[in-house]
Amino acid sequence: MPGLTVGDSLPNLQVDTTHGKINLHDYVGDSFTIIFSHPGDFTPVCTTELGAMAAYADKFAERGVKLLGLSCDDVQSHKEWIKDIEAYNKGKKVTYPIAADPNREIIKQLNMVDPDEKDASGQNLPSRALHIVGPDKKIKLSFLYPASTGRNMEEVVRAVDSLIKASKHKIATPVNWKEGEPVVIAPSVSNDEARKMFPKGFQTVDLPSNKDYLRFTNV
Repeated sequence: MPGLTVGDSLPNLQVDTTHGKINLHDYVGDSFTIIFSHPGDFTPVCTTELGAMAAYADKFAERGVKLLGLSCDDVQSHKEWIKDIEAYNKGKKVTYPIAADPNREIIKQLNMVDPDEKDASGQNLPSRALHIVGPDKKIKLSFLYPASTGRNMEEVVRAVDSLIKASKHKIATPVNWKEGEPVVIAPSVSNDEARKMFPKGFQTVDLPSNKDYLRFTNV
C-alpha cells in the first residue's frame, strides 16, 4: 500500500489525546509501540476492539509494549466513548491514550486512511489499521483491515512476540509459530556461527535439495 509502511520512520507528530498532548517519538521512547486506528467513536466493531485492547493491556505491558489508539473524533468524544467501552468490557479500564484527529491530518501522515469509508460530510474515515513501531521509531509490521472485519488480538500478540524475539536473535518465526515453540535460524548465519549463537544446538531438516537452510532452534 502507498505511504507509510514497513521500514519507514514514524513521523514525529504531536497529537492531542485523552492523556493530553503526546509527541510520538517521545511516547515510543525505547519501547515497541502499537498504534491502532479506528473508523469512528461509538461504532460497534471499534468498541469491541478497544475493549479487547484494554483487556490485553497487561499482556502488552509484560512485554514492555506501549499502546496508542487513534480515531478521527475529538478528545471529549473519546472520553465519553471510553465509558461505553469499559461498560461493554465489564469494567476493564482503558488505560492507554486515544489520539484525536478531527481534521484527518494524522491519519494521512500515518497511512491510515480508508479509501472507501466516508462520514456523512464525505470525508475519509480512518481505516482499521495497526502499526507496530520499534524502539528505533521505524514501522516493523502493519495490519490493514476493512471496516467490516475486526482484528484478532491473539495474532497481534503473536506478531509482537515474534518481532521482539527477532530483535534479540538472528532468527525468524515460522508459520503459525507461538511463543515457546522452535524458531528458524536466519539464512545469513552460517552453521559455524549458529553453533556459537545457539548453545542449545539446532536441528537441520533433511530436504530433497540437500540444502541445509531449514534449521530449527529454541531461544
